[in-house]
Amino acid sequence: MNDQEYTNPDACGTGAHLRPPLTILLAAPRGFCAGVDRAVQIVELALVKYGAPVYVRHEIVHNRHVVDSLRAKGAIFVEELDEIPDTDAPVVFSAHGVPKSVPQAATQRKMFFLDATCPLVSKVHMEAERHYARGLEIILIGHAGHPEVIGTMGQLPPDTVKLVETAVQARAYQPKDPGKLAYTTQTTLSIDDTREIVEILRSRFPKMVGPHKEDICYATTNRQVAVKSIAQRCDRLIVVGAPNSSNSKRLVEVAQRAGCGGAALLQCAGDINWSDYRNIRTIGITAGASAPEVLVDEIIAAFADRFETTLEAVSTADENVSFKLPRKLRGSA
Repeated sequence: MNDQEYTNPDACGTGAHLRPPLTILLAAPRGFCAGVDRAVQIVELALVKYGAPVYVRHEIVHNRHVVDSLRAKGAIFVEELDEIPDTDAPVVFSAHGVPKSVPQAATQRKMFFLDATCPLVSKVHMEAERHYARGLEIILIGHAGHPEVIGTMGQLPPDTVKLVETAVQARAYQPKDPGKLAYTTQTTLSIDDTREIVEILRSRFPKMVGPHKEDICYATTNRQVAVKSIAQRCDRLIVVGAPNSSNSKRLVEVAQRAGCGGAALLQCAGDINWSDYRNIRTIGITAGASAPEVLVDEIIAAFADRFETTLEAVSTADENVSFKLPRKLRGSA
């Protein structure tokens, strides 16, 4: 659906008065980021070049629609490599990144693997390794159990990277040597929450070393800024995304804090509880970085069936980022 203002007419010229007016504020940027687009392309191109099956360790990105679509084309999703039989078929590592032990195990089994780790996540991995090489104690700001956090912590020996999730933990943290401390962050965090944690740590440990460039990725930042720009104008706001998507959940939190208490995370149009959307005049819609635009279109269409809708695009940034595919697939693109 084009990002331009339009009014949904009543096809027969009757009954329009039965549908209440609704303004839809469509936030931009939204949806797929360059890292997600690259990861999905890697699986699709591997299927074209090598044929099915293509094994994928963990969900390639956190979105059920994307995973189901790739599964229908011949991708087989597993959580661990030991679920994969001895095979010459490609094995793809997800966009979230993996611990070093995973490619090591794949190499030992002589697997042919393709790494779909987002380059911005790989940047965090390299930063952590540089800090470690300098003898610095490393704090990782992130959420326990998230695949990206597991992957980053798994770049270094056990207990080398210490996880800090909250401001409370930042205030209580006790390093071995306050003069030899560095931090890095998960790429999909709340900008405001992360800033608070970093400020607490910096006030306590002024010599703490940080990344040369902020670790929270451009796409996470842009989508949060876009949501802030519309939140106060909305009676309700929908974030299209999966419940296990960190960046999507952060968008809901950002919207609520920015003034839209009725912000909610939905996976698709079928999840809409229409009783929650009675008596509204303005709704905001955005999508997490792993949610395809088709899901946004379906939700807009569902509202257009019930309301006399006017669509207003609200853009706060232009994105033209792209990442190179693995060399083994570039000729297939």
